[in-house]
Amino acid sequence: MYLTVLEEIRVKLLKRLAEQRFRPLEQKSLGVGAGGDKTFPIDKIAEDTILSALEASGLPCSVVSEEYGLKELNGGGPKVLIDPVDGSKNAIAGIPFYCASIAVAEGETIGSVFMSYVINLITGDAFRAEKGKGAFLNNERISAQKDDLFYLVAYEAQAPGKDIARILPLLAESRKTRCFGSTALDLAYLACGAVSVFVTPSPSRSFDFGGGWLLVKEAGGVFTDLKGRPVDDTSIGLEKSVPLLAAGNERLHERALRLLAV
Repeated sequence: MYLTVLEEIRVKLLKRLAEQRFRPLEQKSLGVGAGGDKTFPIDKIAEDTILSALEASGLPCSVVSEEYGLKELNGGGPKVLIDPVDGSKNAIAGIPFYCASIAVAEGETIGSVFMSYVINLITGDAFRAEKGKGAFLNNERISAQKDDLFYLVAYEAQAPGKDIARILPLLAESRKTRCFGSTALDLAYLACGAVSVFVTPSPSRSFDFGGGWLLVKEAGGVFTDLKGRPVDDTSIGLEKSVPLLAAGNERLHERALRLLAV
């Protein structure tokens, strides 16, 4: 049932956001969302579209959203983590790399996420994963990188002066590096083998990486903090909680950990 609703949300989002995509520089901040970041019209439209679809579905759920915060729908139920537009700064600058990320959890921690759905809001591609059933891109099964070469290391630097210095040994060993600006989409592309390693030294929030966590795990990847500790017990909420290190496989992950320990 959740998958059907998520697919409907994808169609509605792509339709509603089409106009905003071609007017990026006109967007002005509407204030600060519950997650602490500025909210722009594209964020508000995306969140309203998702919340409306969830409510209309009749499914009981408890939403954790970057913009709205906490909201009970249809009596409350499984947690639904929403980042309506992950990569908002890209969106308002006209840079075509941002997504909507949705994850559904049966408990109070990241490890209880059992379904994720990440929508590339430019291409329309849908990345999805169900616990124990694999990861998919547009219904085609995907898997993370198999060998141990650092073809491309993607990273997020919320505080560049500090963060880049922290991960420089890893970046220096990669053939290519990219800071795309959308954590969920970075993790989605890691799940399909396009990215070897993703790292972000500053703490991230559960709705930033909940969907990507399941995609990476179901695609055969490894997902921990920067010290190699699982993030499964990370509480679902609005606060920033944990730095991230995801890799296509154990060998890549071990190599990355050694470099980050320097």
